[in-house]
Amino acid sequence: MKVGFYRSPVRRRVLAACVLSVMAFALTACGGITSDDDGKKVVLTTFTVLADMARNVAGEHLRVESITKVGAEIHGYEPTPGDIKKAAKADLILDNGLNLEAWFGQFVADLDVPHAVVTEGVATMDISEDAYRGKPNPHAWMSPVNAQIYVDNIVRAFTDLDPEHADAYRANGDAYKTQLGAVRDDLVAAVNTLPADQRALVTCEGAFSYLARDAGLTEKYIWPVNAEQQATPQQIGSTIDFVRQRGVPAVFCESTVSDAPMQRVVEASGSRFGGVLYVDSLSEADGPVPTYLQLIRHDANIIAAALAGAPK
Repeated sequence: MKVGFYRSPVRRRVLAACVLSVMAFALTACGGITSDDDGKKVVLTTFTVLADMARNVAGEHLRVESITKVGAEIHGYEPTPGDIKKAAKADLILDNGLNLEAWFGQFVADLDVPHAVVTEGVATMDISEDAYRGKPNPHAWMSPVNAQIYVDNIVRAFTDLDPEHADAYRANGDAYKTQLGAVRDDLVAAVNTLPADQRALVTCEGAFSYLARDAGLTEKYIWPVNAEQQATPQQIGSTIDFVRQRGVPAVFCESTVSDAPMQRVVEASGSRFGGVLYVDSLSEADGPVPTYLQLIRHDANIIAAALAGAPK
């Protein structure tokens, strides 16, 4: 979609802040933080990928929900009154940080609910272009290696929230980290089947820096971060030049943005559209990526098959 770190006009942000502040005050004053009807403490995450990670750690002991829905573009999301009501009743909120959720500081400013940043301790990669130059790339979960750090942070947050089940959270986290290690190995193995000159990953948004680093891929993207006005002629031209010069056999776009700019690259370069990749959101349960592990496997398989010239 067509949003970025600074999506809304100032006037709309100020109005939203006032409305959210009043609602948050009223909700916390009337009931405070409560557990869900089944007696489990409630953990709220900012997007579906974090929710899936958190559920793997929580097991049966906590109820985990996502603020944003499946398919939502996370960067410039605008919280609803229902989101505020849900957050006011939560026992813990988990966010990615690294400027991913531009709306989050305002969202929690007047809520008396603890929150934890799951990227604490991650070695970040900086964005190198445009207005975001020098800012950390927020898509750190796209590295299964980084995801293991996410898990450690989630385990600590859950242990602080619910010390009674600390051993279970630690065991669940260790088991999940083992699966993440296996996914990382599979990712590297899939890319290693490609000839060296075909190991280039061209996408719409620069959301794959961490995955590309893990897999040994050269990254190129049209725009660095989802922005309100995407795909300038200069950005498209630079991408076309890269694809032509490298002879890149296939290019890709993410599920939460329009692929129209990348289709222009395909038409001008002679490359082909290799498929849809997932980053900011999981799919529905019956879709291709209902879990984070499946998201990484799906993306790795789509990338390797398309770059190898396999039919879609």
